[in-house]
Amino acid sequence: MAAASDGHPPEYGEAVTPALVAIGRALHLLARTTEAGREDLLSRSLAPGMFDCGTQLRTVGIFALRSTFTLLGRDWPRDIVQGGFADGAEGLEARLRLAAEQVRSLDPADFTGAFGRTVDHIAGDAALSQDGDVYLRLFALPNLWFHLSMAFAILRAEGLDVGKSDFDGWHSYAPGFSFSGR
Repeated sequence: MAAASDGHPPEYGEAVTPALVAIGRALHLLARTTEAGREDLLSRSLAPGMFDCGTQLRTVGIFALRSTFTLLGRDWPRDIVQGGFADGAEGLEARLRLAAEQVRSLDPADFTGAFGRTVDHIAGDAALSQDGDVYLRLFALPNLWFHLSMAFAILRAEGLDVGKSDFDGWHSYAPGFSFSGR
């Protein structure tokens, strides 16, 4: 497989870049929550039996680690799910920042050939064995974005003024814009 234009193997960019972007967006949503004085929203969920918003955001960090470390055949660091963090938004921010540091610590060269590896992992109660490219593109990254989407949906449903630009960091709309007026 050809190296990416930055000299890193393509597997590195396909795994690390979205992992770090998603953590950045999770941190942004967390900041919007705390800036609004609505840390209470972290304990809200969309429906009974679903993760609450704080757990959804923490799980973005977990899937950032699973998207990278597991692709390399390594155990992902469990630091962000273990104790030792403050409660609430402060602890969640520290967990997400730690996950980003751990992803950034990976050596790009270790990703060479990662798409050709077999990745054995657990998805809920299912034991799966997938090719590395299938694991990353069809399992790990969709789960990373799922949990970020669920956190965003909870915040929107609970009335926090967040929009598409808060989710992806790219979109921009005029103040007061609404799709319902179209």
